[in-house]
Amino acid sequence: MVEVRRFADLDALSRAAADDFIALGKAAIAARGVFHVLLSGGSTPKRLFSLLADRGPTALAWDKVELWWGDERSVAPTDADSNYRMTREALIEPLQLDERRVHRIAGELEPTKAAADYQRALVAALGQPPVSDLALQGMGPDGHTASLFPHSPALDDTTHWVVANPVDSPVAKGKTTRITLTARAINATRAVRFLVAGGDKAPALHAVLEGPRDGKAFPAQLIDNATWLVDEAAASKLGTTR
Repeated sequence: MVEVRRFADLDALSRAAADDFIALGKAAIAARGVFHVLLSGGSTPKRLFSLLADRGPTALAWDKVELWWGDERSVAPTDADSNYRMTREALIEPLQLDERRVHRIAGELEPTKAAADYQRALVAALGQPPVSDLALQGMGPDGHTASLFPHSPALDDTTHWVVANPVDSPVAKGKTTRITLTARAINATRAVRFLVAGGDKAPALHAVLEGPRDGKAFPAQLIDNATWLVDEAAASKLGTTR
């Protein structure tokens, strides 16, 4: 089932997402002693991470939080485009999180090896399927999520949890290979939260939530049972019932 929560702007969306993150974390820790989170890159989660850092180390039992990533670019962890680097600067370093609980994708490795290594780590920690507690998802103006780009090979993969996905998209700055969790891996998560902000996302958000089912064209449609946190700019083309 899809739920849509609308907010005035990115700041209001991010504050609600921070509340949700902490509530889900406390519930997971109370139930299972640990909170496994799949993180995303981009400007929208960066604001969320900064808010979480501002709430300080006592807002959540961070020593029981395990950080994973839904995707990564084929770059070194020090590269400006690295999803890990963004999270390190916005969340990990400000809260002085234990690096042993930070499980980054090795984007500097050959992508197929990086994907295989990450799949092994996920399965070893989370089982088969790898069931995490929360997946934070973004969505691009082309309807992609994680690094599941329209008409890319990973959309047809029903065998793996993590793959090297060759893409050719202006959103990805041309031809490249990304390491990404597959849709089946994301769908194994207990809670999925899409964070979508900005008017440039409005056409894709309308297509994903209210258009015909076409997961090849709009990969975000492949993610089931998600809750969407969207700002009014992104939601501007949605029907009034949303």
